[in-house]
This record gives sequence, structure tokens and C-alpha cells, in this order.
Amino acid sequence: MTPDEQEDEQFYRDTESIAFPKLDDHQLSLLEPLGERRVLSRGEFIFKAGQRDLGLTIVLRGEIEAFESRDGTEQILATARERDFVGDVAMLQGTSALASVRVTSPESEILHVPAAELRRAFAELPGVSSTIVNALIMRRRRLRRDREFAGLRVLTASGAREGHHLDDFLDKNHIPHRLIEFESEQGQALSKRLHLTSRDLPALITAAGAPLRRPSLREVAQVAGLLRPLAFENESEIKADLAIVGAGPAGLAAAVYAASEGLHTVVLESYAPGGQAGSSSLIENFFGFPTGISGGDLTWLAQLQAYRFGAKFSTPAQALSLNYDGADEYRACLQVEGCGAVLRAKCVLIATGADYRRLDAEGREQFENMGVYYAATALEGQICRGETVIVAGSGNSAGQAAMFLSDGAAKVLLVIRGDDLSKMSSYLSRRVEAKDNVEILYHTQIRKMSGGKMLEEAELENTRTGERRMVRTPAIFSMIGAVPCTEWLPPEIERDEKGFIKTGLRVASAPAWKENKRQPGPLETSLPNIFAGGDVRSGSVKRCATAVGEGGMAVAGVQEALAASANRT
Repeated sequence: MTPDEQEDEQFYRDTESIAFPKLDDHQLSLLEPLGERRVLSRGEFIFKAGQRDLGLTIVLRGEIEAFESRDGTEQILATARERDFVGDVAMLQGTSALASVRVTSPESEILHVPAAELRRAFAELPGVSSTIVNALIMRRRRLRRDREFAGLRVLTASGAREGHHLDDFLDKNHIPHRLIEFESEQGQALSKRLHLTSRDLPALITAAGAPLRRPSLREVAQVAGLLRPLAFENESEIKADLAIVGAGPAGLAAAVYAASEGLHTVVLESYAPGGQAGSSSLIENFFGFPTGISGGDLTWLAQLQAYRFGAKFSTPAQALSLNYDGADEYRACLQVEGCGAVLRAKCVLIATGADYRRLDAEGREQFENMGVYYAATALEGQICRGETVIVAGSGNSAGQAAMFLSDGAAKVLLVIRGDDLSKMSSYLSRRVEAKDNVEILYHTQIRKMSGGKMLEEAELENTRTGERRMVRTPAIFSMIGAVPCTEWLPPEIERDEKGFIKTGLRVASAPAWKENKRQPGPLETSLPNIFAGGDVRSGSVKRCATAVGEGGMAVAGVQEALAASANRT
């Protein structure tokens, strides 16, 4: 057994009791009124892989098993007996089931709690929800660590940009999956069995074993259950108390607080929850995590928390425009990508963050996601093992990336245009300077990138001496700041000279506020009931904890705005 396999075995032993607890008499008595008892016979399915909006299944007597069907074989994932329950976080999120569940005993009696009642139980019954939610989260962690479990599969040609894009999308949305290269033995066998050729790539193999040829992100999201229909087919509009545009730290925090306070909350995310924070390999200065936490884990747990309180998410769902009518109770009208209905909201929080700035280097476009990356996570870390890699930037994101990559890379070159690390937190800059295999190159810029399908080398220039050097590298991590995502907003929402949204007293003299009896809240924009928080807001401190705080502050402002609107009517 390899050291990695030994570590996995230890992890499974240590987490067994958390992942598979038995419900006690009190917990069963709380859940019994919410569900219905059913008696099933051997071979009957409780649900199949790919189904969505699953409820909770509790075994009262008999035995059931969860299994994955793959290439004509079955892998048993878990067996449930009396007082056990079946499922993972797909039940929290309403996403697609990754496995099928059937009865294996001659007869079994179950208690089935429907999805709507389950969400109510999560919000109102802490004595039940903590045990179940912790178990569901731990099961997903165990599943993602399982080397035998496939989940969704992405079949792609080696080094193909489109395939890696699908892989990245599923990874950042925490959907268990495998990337299989078409040229590999496994890839050839799979493509032969499913009659796939190179023209069909990339292909997504669903949990049920069906192939989708050259799918779009939206099609992948539909299969995974991430793209939730906001409206039924016959609906022309959807109404919400609060629409949150963007699921970075500010948007996620607002979703948790708003949903927990009973506001009907809809969250639109254009790619994957977490924003730039979600791409951080390790955040060490976030309150409450003395040993640090990865940005992906932090924001994933926040999203699950928001789900638990009833917030609705749709990914990928981009807000295309915002129209405003101050005389209407639902004053904001949002046009959403791929949705025929209009989303009408009493309040809106704009938490769209900012897009990564691109390096001004010759050949950069050719290597986007094929050597040029904007996040340093385990996915990218695999590419860098034993290699020399380059990180461009002087802020915390660059420092965190350099430290994370230095654990596996032979050498990390930290490329900085200026002459110091003053933009970086003190603890982090000291750590970067002390790391043996991190070399800081001051007054340096990346001028050129070259290679075949993948990045192979970069040309660096010292801007003081003019000296240039070539560095062989498979990866450049760009951490040089970002541009606010505000181009979709109407001109009535005032922005500063860099495009960031103005709020609070800075917009008190805006036309819409002159007609209003109250003053704008600290995070309220030039249009009443429209808020901005996180990196997209002018004057915000670009830190994860600050964005979380602004998400909570925004909800307090939303409650005040709603109360003022109610008094007005």
C-alpha cells in the first residue's frame, strides 16, 4: 500500500462515525411527522443516478444499498440498515444524485421525507439538521477522495482547452468527476464502447452512462443539476425579496443571512461560487480557522449553509441587464441568461466582483488555461510538481499561490513589477521571503510566452537593466488584480473613474435619493434598494473577511429598505 493509500485509509477510519451516524429515537420522532412510511421489496429502486430534488430516506427495517454503475459493472458505495439514512450533499443543493439506491433485503420499510420538508427540517430542527448535514458533507468529501468512484466523466483529447475548461468548471463547483484522456487505454476503451470519435470531444459521460458530445457549460450544468430553472414554463416573471448577483464571499454571506431571516433569496452565479477567494489554495488569516482553510472549502461550506436556509442558486446564470422602477414594490427587473422569465426583486445586491487582469505578454492568449492560470488549487498544483513555475503579482493572492505551489514545485519565481512586497500581509511576505525554493524577482515583467499545445517557456525582462532571460515552465499564475464586472449595469448606478460602484454618502446627491425621505445606507447605491458589496464596491478593502462582512451589512440594509418601503405603502 502506497503512503497516499495509507493516508486515505486513515481518513476513512477517522471519519466513519461522522459520515454514517444512526438516528436516535428523538431525531426519528421529529422527522416522522414530516415524511411517509413505505414498504419496498428486494430490487426496488428508491432513486436512480441523475435524479434531482431528492428527499431523505431513513431505513426503519431491512437493508438498502447505494451503488454506482460504470461500464457494465457496479461499485457498492454504502449499505444502510436500521436507523441509517441515505444521501449526500446533493440533497442539500437539489443537484443530481451521483449514485442509485435500491433495496437488497427481501423487504424493507423506509421513512421518506420529501425535499421541501427536509429543507424545513434543516432550518427549524437543529437537533436533527446538525447530525444529518455534517454526515452529508463528510460523505461528499469521502466520495471525492475515493479513487474508484467516477461520478461524471470528461473524455477529452490530451491538452485540449475545451476539455480542461469542463474539468475546471466541475471542479470549482465541487461536482465529483474524472478527467479521462482520449489517447489513454481507458479513454480508448470508453470511446469504443460509447462509439465516440475525436470529433465528438470533449464528451461528458453522465452518471447514468450516457454520453453528451461537445456539451456547452450550460448543458454540463444541467446534467450536474447546478442550473436550476428559476421559472416554470408558463411563468413570465419570478419574484424575490432579494436577488444576489454573484456568489463570491459577499454574495454567499448575504445569501446565508438573508435566507436565515426568511427573505426569499435568489443567487445568480456566472461560473462557480467563491469568486477569487474560491481560487485561493489557503487562506490563513480568516477569523476562526487557526490553521487556515482553502478558499474553495470556505465558500463551498458557505454555499451549503445558504442552501440549508432555503436560498436558491442557479449556475451558470449571468445577469444581462437591470431595469429600475422606483414606484414599483418589485423595483428591480433582471434579465437572466437562458431564462425566458424576468426576475423581479424588491432589493438587489450586486456582488459580481472583478475579472482577472490579463498579462500584457506576447502569445498569452494561446495559453489561456493551457499554461496561464488565475487560480492555484490542487488541480493546477498537479501540473507544477517538480517543475519551475512563475507567479506574477505582489498581493496576498500571489503570496498564497507562491507558498502553495512551493510545496510541490522545484522552484517558484515570484515576478513583481515594483521593488517590495508592501501590498502583501506582513505574515505572508515574511513567509515568502524565507521559503528556500521561492525566488522573488523585483522590477520584472513577463514579455513573451511560447510552446506547442501547452506553455513551455516564458521570457522575463528586468525593467531596470533591460536584461532578458528565458525560463522553461509549464505554468504561469497571473495574480495582478482585476477589473470590476459592472458593464451590464444601467448608467443610473454611479461608478468611480475605475468602474467600481459608489455607495453610501457618496451617492446621497444622486437624483433618485433627492426624491427619497431617507439617506442611503453605507452599501446602498445611487438607486434606492440596490446594494453593492465586496470587490465590486468602490472603496472596499479587497479581503475575503471584509467581503463577508459587507454581505452581512448589505442584508441589514436590505431589511431597513424593505421596512421603509412597507411604511411608504
